Amino acid sequence: MRFFPIFSVVLCLGLAACANRSFTPTVPDALEVGTAKTIFAATSRQQEEDGTFGFGRSEDVSLLELTVSIPPSHTPGHLDFAYANPDPKRQFTMADRYQFQSAAEFQTRLRKEIAQSKNASREATVFIHGFNSTQSETTFRAAQMAHDMQLPGPQLVYSWPSRGSPLGYAYDGDSILFARDGLEQLLRQIRQAGASRTIVVAHSMGTVLLMETLRQIEIADPGWARQSLGGVILISPDLDVDLFRSQMSRLKNPPKPFIVFVSRKDKILDISSRIRGTYSRERLGNISSLDRIADLPIEVIDTTEFSKDAGSAHFVPATSPSLIAMMSDARAIAASYGEHNITAEDLFPGSVVQYRGATEIDLKPALLHPR
Repeated sequence: MRFFPIFSVVLCLGLAACANRSFTPTVPDALEVGTAKTIFAATSRQQEEDGTFGFGRSEDVSLLELTVSIPPSHTPGHLDFAYANPDPKRQFTMADRYQFQSAAEFQTRLRKEIAQSKNASREATVFIHGFNSTQSETTFRAAQMAHDMQLPGPQLVYSWPSRGSPLGYAYDGDSILFARDGLEQLLRQIRQAGASRTIVVAHSMGTVLLMETLRQIEIADPGWARQSLGGVILISPDLDVDLFRSQMSRLKNPPKPFIVFVSRKDKILDISSRIRGTYSRERLGNISSLDRIADLPIEVIDTTEFSKDAGSAHFVPATSPSLIAMMSDARAIAASYGEHNITAEDLFPGSVVQYRGATEIDLKPALLHPR
């Protein structure tokens, strides 16, 4: 079929030029020029003989503390790194890796990080990557978002066993289901480590993993997600709308806020629809009308207008400098007024439409908060 080669080319251009992505060197000296950012990682990837974590699946979850050096030349929304011989002056660089020997050691370290945080709400943020991602790429992206948006508290990633290949779509789809138990384990560990608010951010195919995990937790422990999570954010969800409705039906009282970032210019989601033979149907991440989800207690934020300055139309909130600036302002406002007392529509400028249970906010770059 001609379509699959085209799909490969699109994804290669959108992510990493199809280089050898299996290894990123550790360069401790990078911290002499860059800014250190700690990222905690939990992964259900299989560890290779050389110590790296590839695309193989492991029933055991490995726990790590990773230190990323953010280059002095970094600008918001931009992520530059190398798979070999990185230049710390201009590229994100892995400066240190430490693997915890037990879950207890991980929790002790995380508890200390939470206690030392200047964040009064004892907040932690978990990032779940999407399709065609390696462990190092996920770590760099989490560091970039945390730095650019000035996220408080410890930052964590859950690295599920993506094949890290444009042709690994089916493999990644199976890995999503395989990785549910590991994500549940991580979310419970964060709670046990003393985090009062855990914000879970998932991108693309990772949103399927998050929703499936929340569903299985709700079945086993009704109400846990609402009690334990301070918010859920789905970015460009590569998620069938019917499936999303089914998953949400199990969350009788979902965490708040429950935010879905969408863009009508997300071509990757158009390709995803075609792969599934549903080219005439929109995915949740590029939905153009809230009619099918109007009864759900969610906030849909339309970022279509920010695609123009975004590095990736499939990851606008992390790659649009203007939207990053807006979200940073929103966080500052939330901190001033108390995060539990305001909603997304209070923070983000744009037209607001109420659809029974759902709220849609159509963001406009011209309405940016003055800085």
